Amino acid sequence: MRRQSLGFAMAALAALWAAPAAAGCTLGAPGETVRVAVGGTGRSAMLHLPAGFSRARPAPLVLLLHGSNGTGERILENSKLAAAADRHGFIVVAPDAGIPVQPGFVWNIPGVPTVTGRIPGPGDADDVAFLKGVIDWLAANRCADRTRVYATGLSGGGRMSSWLGCVAADRFAAIAPVVGLRAGNPLASDRRVPDPATCRPARPMPVIAFAGDADRTNPIQGGGAGYWQYTMAMALARWSDLDGCRAGPAQRDLDPQLYEVRYSDCRAGAEVAGRITRGAGHVWAADNDAMWAFFARHRLR
Repeated sequence: MRRQSLGFAMAALAALWAAPAAAGCTLGAPGETVRVAVGGTGRSAMLHLPAGFSRARPAPLVLLLHGSNGTGERILENSKLAAAADRHGFIVVAPDAGIPVQPGFVWNIPGVPTVTGRIPGPGDADDVAFLKGVIDWLAANRCADRTRVYATGLSGGGRMSSWLGCVAADRFAAIAPVVGLRAGNPLASDRRVPDPATCRPARPMPVIAFAGDADRTNPIQGGGAGYWQYTMAMALARWSDLDGCRAGPAQRDLDPQLYEVRYSDCRAGAEVAGRITRGAGHVWAADNDAMWAFFARHRLR
């Protein structure tokens, strides 16, 4: 009986070794955008596989997070990030946030009021856990490369991608907030500075942020709603401190409408940059190709 069992086990192993490798990513079609159910979460997301996507090899992944009252479908259309994905070969996934607020959704950043003025409570969806689940699900389906996962987002999605840099640095190789850069919650005793206790990334986090100097919703000069308050310059400086940057800030004009503030010589090859468009308001003020060029320089080790 034991010999029969051993023979059966050896035959099973031989069959396993002889079997073809598991199929690659089968979600969606290259060059198309589809809505997909994310594993067993009960939530869905818009998924765009780049044109020319090879199902045999996992690709870089960019999480695209919508603004307050927005949806994944609308930000994917308005940002034009899918076209950049086709040019550069990365996957885009644009989920809906976990807290419904008509006409869309808002993200759960603990301790920070949403646009309704309400601070999320324990009964609200854990969006950090959900977004980690999105990464795990796409990696398990052999679509996404875990070492090349990035986050960007507009406004409230910019604050959420900043939050991911603070609390999930082990899962993201770089972040690119758009009109919403944060470096932790405002300090309760002085809301003009970030609270260091609320942003303690596990590793240096490369950051590139985009904004317009005419933004009246999330002004780069600070102020505004309770979740904003400190300036974009303060947020960049705080990320520089967190990343141990030894050079900067250095400012330069990239063209007559665009200037950059950069910190460099940071730990573990990180870098911190802010790109500000003169005259731009509360819009998708990001150059998608420049964003991808920044992301492509960084991966998890």
